[in-house]
Amino acid sequence: MADIDIVTAMSYPNIDSLPQHVAIIMDGNGRWARQHGLPRLAGHWEGATNAHRVVEILFDRRVKYVTLYVFSTENWDRPKEEVEGIFQILMDRIDEEVEFAQRTKIRICHLGKLDGLPPELRNKINHAVELTKSNKAMTVSLALNYGGRDEIVGAVQHLLRDGISAGNVDEALFRRYLSTAGMPDPDLIIRTGGEMRLSNFLLWQAAYAEFYSTPVLWPDFNCDEVDKAFIAYRERRRRFGSVTPSD
Repeated sequence: MADIDIVTAMSYPNIDSLPQHVAIIMDGNGRWARQHGLPRLAGHWEGATNAHRVVEILFDRRVKYVTLYVFSTENWDRPKEEVEGIFQILMDRIDEEVEFAQRTKIRICHLGKLDGLPPELRNKINHAVELTKSNKAMTVSLALNYGGRDEIVGAVQHLLRDGISAGNVDEALFRRYLSTAGMPDPDLIIRTGGEMRLSNFLLWQAAYAEFYSTPVLWPDFNCDEVDKAFIAYRERRRRFGSVTPSD
């Protein structure tokens, strides 16, 4: 990986204007495969390969937190062969990704439930999380078997089990019961493939995220597309509900 190139440096004279946390809904693998006359799993393989490339790009852009929507709680409704194929792709790639994370000091986190995932995949995820837990260069969270509503319900259940009274619950406390505890909320949510919805992704955390949708299918989302998203982000006025004198 190289440092920020001259074109990017010109586009972003102030590196602080970049998002600290980028979350991505990686959509379009199946359509990409169909366009190329390939089976859907070939699209998922290319999508997984591109996830690595995009993490490298964001690393070079000094982004500190990246969250990738890998597999939702609703994706279980897909054909069994496709679901099993996606899990196999993850198992085939995760060792290489952990090695990369260790070299670059990237921390890997898991968002969602491990229940229901193949035992080998669960073990590999647990190993990746444990091995990289002290890395500080970047945090990459894999939202795998994840749903925003399920996360919120789980947080409420955990609060109740801990016996916390209603009067003691505020946003700061509730945030500690989410799977993203200790992380900043996403500044920018990117969705590839042209859709304009969150699809049950980071529902609590996305309250004030800037949303960017592109028709580019995920396997084709490259460095130029990242920069387009960042330029659009830089042009947004983030008021968080307040007003400015120019409003």
